[in-house]
Amino acid sequence: MGIMVNASSRFENGLLKHKIAHMNHFQLAPLFELYGEHTGWPLAEMLHCETIASRSRLHNWHIRPHRHAGLYQILYLHEGQALVSLEDARPAIRGPAAVEVPQAYVHGFEFDAHCAGYVITITNALLTHLARGLGPSGAPPGRPVLHQFSAGPHSAGLHEACARINSLRAARQPFREARIEAWLTLLYTSLREHPAEGSPRPRDARGRQHYARFGELLERSHTRQHTVAWYARELGLSTTHLNLVTRAHAGKSPLRLIHERLALEASRSLVYTTMTVGEISDALGFSEPAHFTRFFRKAAGQSPRDFRLRAQGRAGPAAQAPEDPA
Repeated sequence: MGIMVNASSRFENGLLKHKIAHMNHFQLAPLFELYGEHTGWPLAEMLHCETIASRSRLHNWHIRPHRHAGLYQILYLHEGQALVSLEDARPAIRGPAAVEVPQAYVHGFEFDAHCAGYVITITNALLTHLARGLGPSGAPPGRPVLHQFSAGPHSAGLHEACARINSLRAARQPFREARIEAWLTLLYTSLREHPAEGSPRPRDARGRQHYARFGELLERSHTRQHTVAWYARELGLSTTHLNLVTRAHAGKSPLRLIHERLALEASRSLVYTTMTVGEISDALGFSEPAHFTRFFRKAAGQSPRDFRLRAQGRAGPAAQAPEDPA
């Protein structure tokens, strides 16, 4: 079994004195979906996987400190060495090792040119789904965590899981989504086998907590068409405070995050189910399909029907939906 190295020891042991330049506030770090990219993912996608080399080689093996909104990331380093930026800490890792980065945390990497491994990025919606059936020990980490493993069956299993996810993501075969989720669950539970101990209180911990609670509430309630005022009231915040929190941690207003989550759910229903547009409209709390169609066209730039027709060729095994007069 691998031995987990708690990130907190890297913060507290006094050996790492280097401070990241211009990182007094995490808001100064650029906000990306994937590193270096400002464009959004295809609406229906909830997971991205790539090799470390595929992106790092383009940036001279140096991924500068940045952050993600609404995304959880696993970096699995199979071979090689890397210097990791986590807020103000700079721990060094050697493969096999893994780094988990929750949303909004500033992180970066400096790899040597012989590094091999994978970077898996998933939406918080998928992370919540994975963790929901695993009990308290399966709860997502609330802060970055480093795992250092010894070579052996455990690290080999992690490597195989990452490789399978990477190959399946590009494949078009029956039960693709179920296979990806199975391997991702295996990877995630393997990392949860050694829960982290206490860690220092991060900067702006209260703001992060509010943002995390908003995300959890949004996952439970996005199909009910609640207003921003309702979310703020449920969280015990003013609408102004909630707006400040989401803009600080996601760079977006609460309303935009609500609409993006609703659009993601709609797009996945269009791609991966045979529900009609009218049925999807009802499931997402719209009063009538015409309102849903206008909403989706504004979010995706095309009608639900056109989105479904274009996505079916990319998504692979989704069943053909029946004709929908809506």
